[in-house]
Amino acid sequence: MQQHSFLPTQSKNPMKTIYKKPTVVSRLLAVLLSALLLVPLLSSCGGGPRTAAPPPPIDESSGRTVSDTQTQANKGLGTGQKVAILAGAAALYYLYNQHKNAQGTGAKGKYYLSKNGRVYYRDEKAQAHWVTPPSEGIKVPQSEAQNYQDFQGYNNRPMGRDLSGITSSAAPAL
Repeated sequence: MQQHSFLPTQSKNPMKTIYKKPTVVSRLLAVLLSALLLVPLLSSCGGGPRTAAPPPPIDESSGRTVSDTQTQANKGLGTGQKVAILAGAAALYYLYNQHKNAQGTGAKGKYYLSKNGRVYYRDEKAQAHWVTPPSEGIKVPQSEAQNYQDFQGYNNRPMGRDLSGITSSAAPAL
């Protein structure tokens, strides 16, 4: 009777390798390792209820302007009252300050200041929408506009600081 072996042993012929028969332990180890390789595949399949993060922000800068705020700002202006025009970063910061304590969602609700220096609001589905100031700027009484004189866009000035250095502790992460 010839003995079959599945582990290498020496034989008279150096080119011939003989293997010894696998044991029960080595077979169990192989099955266990194979099962461990299947765990990531099987755990990614099947869907349980998962709470998804809110969708990415919507950039409406191509067509949307905040004209309702423009009319609100013009309401308080009297004849002969000095005004300043806020555009760019100054207008965004003005809009943020006007809405940061507002209740509700949507364009007329609460506004947030992002870490990258942009202003946004959330709709009813928690979707973030970037706020774009009106291209013609916002007319604000001179006394109120003084708070924004260091920002780019104050009286349509191209120079000034942006909103990237300003943080809001109440702003949720995007």
